[in-house]
Amino acid sequence: MAEPPERDPFPEFRLDSDAGATFVLESKGKWWHAGFHLTTAIVGPTILTLPYAFRGLGWGLGFLCLTVLGCVTFYSYYLMSKVLEHCEKAGRRHIRFRELAADVLGVGIGATLLAGECLKIMYENLSPNGSLKLYEFIAMVTVVMIVLSQLPSFHSLRHINFASLILCLGYTFLMVGACINAGLSKNAPPRDYSLDPSGSSRVFSAFTSISIIAAIFGNGILPEIQATLAPPATGKMVKGLLMCYTVAFLTFYSAAVSGYWVFGNKSKSNILKSLMPDEGPSLAPTIVLGLAVVFVLLQLLAIGLVYSQVAYEIMEKQSADVKQGMFSKRNLIPRLILRSLYVIFCGFMAAMLPFFGDISGVVGAIGFIPLDFIFPMLLYNTTYKPSRSTLTYWINLSIIIVFTGVGIMGSFSSIRKLVLDANKFKLFSSDVVD
Repeated sequence: MAEPPERDPFPEFRLDSDAGATFVLESKGKWWHAGFHLTTAIVGPTILTLPYAFRGLGWGLGFLCLTVLGCVTFYSYYLMSKVLEHCEKAGRRHIRFRELAADVLGVGIGATLLAGECLKIMYENLSPNGSLKLYEFIAMVTVVMIVLSQLPSFHSLRHINFASLILCLGYTFLMVGACINAGLSKNAPPRDYSLDPSGSSRVFSAFTSISIIAAIFGNGILPEIQATLAPPATGKMVKGLLMCYTVAFLTFYSAAVSGYWVFGNKSKSNILKSLMPDEGPSLAPTIVLGLAVVFVLLQLLAIGLVYSQVAYEIMEKQSADVKQGMFSKRNLIPRLILRSLYVIFCGFMAAMLPFFGDISGVVGAIGFIPLDFIFPMLLYNTTYKPSRSTLTYWINLSIIIVFTGVGIMGSFSSIRKLVLDANKFKLFSSDVVD
């Protein structure tokens, strides 16, 4: 006797109108694949801005903020994974935050901008009097991203994201070695760890720095990553998070300490620029800096791909036809056109508005702080309804209250810095504003 057909546990995501969700849910990822995806989403070249963030906080507060934000984000992602597991057991598998479009767009623009800057740094080191401008390097990165964007699904990036994990360890250790070499050399820059003498400016700088660190820890695509796991997902995301945060703490602390130790309050928004000053010799061997830049550039391509998957999946919800398959001509042509247009738009915005440090602060305050420090706590309390007498309830409520205040102040401080730096901004400038 023939067995009855297996019941589809997630019928609302098998609708003909939502091909993007269907293609995602076809993935059969393992927990280590989730670890690769999470590491690429969190541990990226934005860690090169940590010394820059420390200059608004100083040693003590910098360490405290880095540790607290790291622990809170891990706890937050753990709660979010539990909520998603609960929904899966109830027959509802959520795969996206629909409100993410603006946040992932900011990440895509930032990744493209930083990749273009890396190419520019390499070019200027090889040809100091060259005529190519930053926007031309951004155009080169955009062309490469258009080609890579045609990889069909999040799960298809698992091997690229494993390479991304190796790359982030590689350039972090190279940069730490370069900073130690610079700090011990006869050309070591004078060290000054003093904060802004103005009390109000110091407060605003501190909240801007907190927003930058929040953006560095930020990961707005956890549902998308968890959706790549073969069901049931129970416990797999926790293992992936442990892998990711092992790499994160190893790289974040080493980059922050070594960079701030050498450059203090003169740290730039990209530590590579600090090691390769406009005047005087490079503060590290050319081969080390060149290799680090190549590693950063390659990982930025992976990061751009990871965060773009959210936008691609939303676009394919309406543009693709699930009945004709992922690689059919009917789905391939719209995918090629829409993804290419999206990447071109990110590249255009990166070339037109090159102020990466300020982008990080604004994205962190407005996007990642609510998404990573407030929303998961609300969802957990709403889903599991812990008693008001439990420690979990009060921890979650405290995090919501504290980070609501931090988000408001961070948003105000980051936007204030944008306004103050407005006179430095030039459309299609060849220099990234710190």
